[in-house]
Amino acid sequence: MAEMHEDDSPELTEVARILKDVLEISDVPLKVRKLIVRICTVVTRRAARLAAAGIVGILKKIGRDGSGGITSGRSRSDIKMRRTVVTIEGGLYTSYTMFREYLHEALTEILGEDIAQHVILKVTEDGSGTGAALLGASHS
Repeated sequence: MAEMHEDDSPELTEVARILKDVLEISDVPLKVRKLIVRICTVVTRRAARLAAAGIVGILKKIGRDGSGGITSGRSRSDIKMRRTVVTIEGGLYTSYTMFREYLHEALTEILGEDIAQHVILKVTEDGSGTGAALLGASHS
């Protein structure tokens, strides 16, 4: 999907190749290939927004979303924001440019620009949740 989504050739030749080689669908008109790219955009943006919502939910629970936590009762203006590092593992974030952009866009939209600038996304490639936790703790 990432390869089709990031195909910027005028005739969407990569989309046509993937449809033929992977899905065994040949002779797809350009209009349909353009529709497929738009569908990739919708699916990717939704996936990134769901991931961002999960991240923000955790940030809210631990009081790192600018609210001071679920039971705090303090307003955003009373909170001095600290940097929070969220570690992400896997190829989706590192390899799929559009997903990464949509994820950052959604975090900024949900948290607001003032709060989102304090949330740092770091990639870990060690394949271990423990390693991700340690990386996040060491950067926060």
